[in-house]
Amino acid sequence: MSYMLLVLEEPGGRRRRTAHVARRQYDRMMAFAGDLKARGVLVAAESLAADGESVRVTNRDGRRNVVDGPFAEAKEVVGGFFLLDCDRETALALAAECPAAEWSTIEVRPVGPCLGETAAG
Repeated sequence: MSYMLLVLEEPGGRRRRTAHVARRQYDRMMAFAGDLKARGVLVAAESLAADGESVRVTNRDGRRNVVDGPFAEAKEVVGGFFLLDCDRETALALAAECPAAEWSTIEVRPVGPCLGETAAG
């Protein structure tokens, strides 16, 4: 099964880091990605640009609306992701090993179809 590890950061958190801290964190994340690849579980991984460079798009009644970031109402921003091919327990263990878990939150989500939620019965 596939799982996505989403790195959830505080808005503006990257701007508050010193260059030295940012480089050290980046290097640790790259080493983590390399380790995931060596273990054979990494499908894809990317860091995302700062939240100030993001854009939100909606399309309602055929009218496109584009809003430039940053978004003040955001409590967290997705700073990057790891797409893994593994079981749930492995995904949880790897999320705990992720260096970003020390300064961010790692959300673990199974990949699956977007068919809506069904009531438990």
